[in-house]
Amino acid sequence: MTTTTTATTGLALSDASLSFGDGDSTVDALDKVDLTVPAGELVAIVGPSGAGKSSLLAVAGGLTMPSSGTVSVDGIDLTALGRRALTALRRERIGFVFQAGNLLPALTARDQLLLVGKITGGDVRNPDELLESVGMSHRADRRPGQLSGGERQRVGIARALMGRPSLLLVDEPTAALDRKRSHEVVELLAKETHEVGVATIMVTHDHDVLQHCDRVLEMVDGKLRPHD
Repeated sequence: MTTTTTATTGLALSDASLSFGDGDSTVDALDKVDLTVPAGELVAIVGPSGAGKSSLLAVAGGLTMPSSGTVSVDGIDLTALGRRALTALRRERIGFVFQAGNLLPALTARDQLLLVGKITGGDVRNPDELLESVGMSHRADRRPGQLSGGERQRVGIARALMGRPSLLLVDEPTAALDRKRSHEVVELLAKETHEVGVATIMVTHDHDVLQHCDRVLEMVDGKLRPHD
């Protein structure tokens, strides 16, 4: 598979652990995880509920700091940043795609993207060109309530890519979609990952769409391993 990448280095987790609780009640959500995702690669993370997949996304996205180890985006160690610098890095370098889309109900598809441009305040993509790239230009003036589940996910992906992130974190994007729409959404993620050159991690329970991913890893009891 031919990919086009940018100069970004993507994501690197080194010996990252995350523990909750105290003493005998401590739970290891992540157990010494090593993971590198370069620009232009789509990595799927599978595993049972409670295995640590959501914790991995939270740590990778700088929403939660690891108890030990490091997490870097574009070579910048998130664990060494202050709160303000970390917030700025998330805004400028990390895109999130949520299970339900999390679109603002009062805004049209185009306005969802324009809002990101206002918040980011930096180098952003053209919203109309981006909507066209995800097949949503004909629905640009529709609000979320007027869109299907698959269409909302497409807008969510476009919104996450608006600020030219280096890292894209995707949480169960096919959970509410039928088989056909699920394949369409993950095919779109793969296309945008390769063409834009963003490092993408997708957490999913949907093994049917794994064929579209460059690499598949499995999370079990906080440990990350190759998927059989």
